[in-house]
Amino acid sequence: MDIPHYLEIATHLGAAWLAGSLIGAERSFHGRPAGFRTHALVCLASALLMLITAYQQDWFPMAVTETVRMDPQRMAQGIMTGIGFLGAGVIFKEGLSVRGLTTAASIWITAAVGILYGVGFYYPAILATLATIGTLALFRWIEERMPSQYYALHVLRFARNKTQPEAKVRKFIADHGFSVANMSYRLDDGGKVFEYRMSIRTIDQRNITRLVEDYRKREDVLEFRVSPTGD
Repeated sequence: MDIPHYLEIATHLGAAWLAGSLIGAERSFHGRPAGFRTHALVCLASALLMLITAYQQDWFPMAVTETVRMDPQRMAQGIMTGIGFLGAGVIFKEGLSVRGLTTAASIWITAAVGILYGVGFYYPAILATLATIGTLALFRWIEERMPSQYYALHVLRFARNKTQPEAKVRKFIADHGFSVANMSYRLDDGGKVFEYRMSIRTIDQRNITRLVEDYRKREDVLEFRVSPTGD
């Protein structure tokens, strides 16, 4: 292959990596479990598999002749289907958090890279290997420093005759840097306990600690729970 051909393949992979990264960055900002690294790896893996079809003549020139007919996508589909079950095995839900998505994506892209190495399509396979390592290592550093929204399920319980008005509850939470969504209400324990249940969101994870510390000082609160979500 000549230099322009190498650049063309690199452009395909680079565009897919960038697109997945941008989509994942948006998801990470909103605190979703499948975020920056996961989307980058999945998009890159998809581009890798499509290169087998788009540049079939590079790894098996005979495939373009009239004497040979082959369907390499069938083997790739079979491999990726099996890897899908393996990836599902490393994803698990712990409370409100979903974990293992990036691991599943890394398994999937590793299978895609293996397919490319297996057919001798070394140039994109090497690029993808370096990109995958960079995504898992460098993007983690970026994710830890990029602005992000943190979500939590919040449950707050009062004695029925000492229940705080909703407006005061919302103000107390807002004063700690949270916004409130999806608030619901319930009488529990035979009508003796009034419960607020809501989703809360903040852009500073330290606000969760401050909120918890202030709840511990309040004698009118019977019980509370703050359960962060995410990967």
